[in-house]
Amino acid sequence: MEKNGNPSNYLKPGEFEEIKKFAETEKTPFLLINLNTVEKKYEELARHLPYARVYYAVKANPEPEIIKTLNAKGANFDVATVFEIDELLSIGVSPEKMSYGNTIKKENDIAYAYEKGIRLFATDSESDLNKIARQAPGSKVFFRLLSDGSGADWPLSRKFGAHPDVIFGLALKAKKLGLIPYGLSFHVGSQQRDIGQWDDAIAQCKYLFSSLEDADISLKMINLGGGFPSDYIQPTNSIEVYAKEITRFLKEDFGDNLPEIFVEPGRSIVGDAGTIVSEVVMISRKSTANHYNWIYLDIGKFGGLIETIDESIKYPIFTDNQRQKQDLIEVILAGPTCDSMDIMYENYRYQLDKDLKEGDRVYILTAGAYTASYSSICFNGIPPLKVYTTRF
Repeated sequence: MEKNGNPSNYLKPGEFEEIKKFAETEKTPFLLINLNTVEKKYEELARHLPYARVYYAVKANPEPEIIKTLNAKGANFDVATVFEIDELLSIGVSPEKMSYGNTIKKENDIAYAYEKGIRLFATDSESDLNKIARQAPGSKVFFRLLSDGSGADWPLSRKFGAHPDVIFGLALKAKKLGLIPYGLSFHVGSQQRDIGQWDDAIAQCKYLFSSLEDADISLKMINLGGGFPSDYIQPTNSIEVYAKEITRFLKEDFGDNLPEIFVEPGRSIVGDAGTIVSEVVMISRKSTANHYNWIYLDIGKFGGLIETIDESIKYPIFTDNQRQKQDLIEVILAGPTCDSMDIMYENYRYQLDKDLKEGDRVYILTAGAYTASYSSICFNGIPPLKVYTTRF
């Protein structure tokens, strides 16, 4: 059952009014992050998975104030590029708290990360493993398993990871190359609704732990990746339920002697903390017989809403007066750019205030993850999405 109906389904009491008040003096579009929510989401995950080390996926939202907030709470960080490494170092994050989690790396970038003090690297191929051995000698490596991402709103299949037989060979080679075969990782897909996907992946990890133990390689860690949910239109289970089930899966395979456990949340930490404030640029109808208004906003796929491709992520969307009015109409939502692909929702029809006018504000909730970090630099000359942070 969908739960778009009212902003109070997603925000704490009074928060929507605070967002609207903030928006009165700012030019749209922009993303507003509530740092109190970031802290709350981190604390919630840490409380329900107390045995796990949390590595925030910087790519979800690299806003410096978010990094500072999480660093102060004791978080670790999953980095994907030297640019993210440099940002974290400039903020004062220790390299010992970073994991280079991208399996696609230039050799020079590995050398740079090693020089800066990073000693933990993900890998899934012989080529990458050889680069790590040459440029980061003696480092810990963990091997990413292939996952098809079934059940996820935003799957991460095929591009990353390798089958267990390949991983087995990489672990043997890593030891010969002087690296430390440290553990395994997987990612079951972003906004994963099927908790059972972790069960299957953990079972593969148990198989490899046992097989490699027979080959005199003792792995120490499992990185459970991300996939924990944010609060979009279609409801999901709570983090508590996810954590309880994942803990059960781990204990079924490993008993009470769990390996070190890492998690790499991104969306679940910052998604609910963000609201995009947009403006209606134009309202039109394609023909006199057409039943639906086209609502063009000043933000679209290229301005930060790339996850609306195939209408995959369905954000809660509201207008100023929507709570007070029951007279709603179905609309098609599109962006402002000169690209026909810049349509967010055409098949799924949002219901918005029938009295909506050009110049009115539209609020896109649960938008803190993969929006600002995905926005284009200058398509049609439009600058990247502005980000503000606040606490309320």
